[in-house]
Amino acid sequence: MAHGEMGHFEIPADDAGRAKGFYSELFGWSFQETPGFEGYYMFRSGPGESGGAIGQRGVMSGQTMRQYVSVDSIDDALARVPGLGGEVVEPKMEAAGMGFYAVVRDTEGGEIGLWQDTSQGQG
Repeated sequence: MAHGEMGHFEIPADDAGRAKGFYSELFGWSFQETPGFEGYYMFRSGPGESGGAIGQRGVMSGQTMRQYVSVDSIDDALARVPGLGGEVVEPKMEAAGMGFYAVVRDTEGGEIGLWQDTSQGQG
């Protein structure tokens, strides 16, 4: 995904089974637990890279639905956030073998995730 593209989104759930049932029946999504991320159920919402995951609220995901945006350099993006009036909520962390992520709060109080893919030899 290119810099600035919307990508992965997370849906927090108090009961992952119940949430998976809802989205499976409503949209036909299929879920798969990711090895090393127990309780985090990935899905594709269509062809290509569009998709996300359901995770335990406050444990494997945030408190509210969160969209992730691809960035070329997570370090560069995080460095710019305070000067633009935002705040880093969750610092850069690694998703082993896949990439780096962080969460920022924008000037209006909304949270958005940042994602830097390293799975293709990037980063």
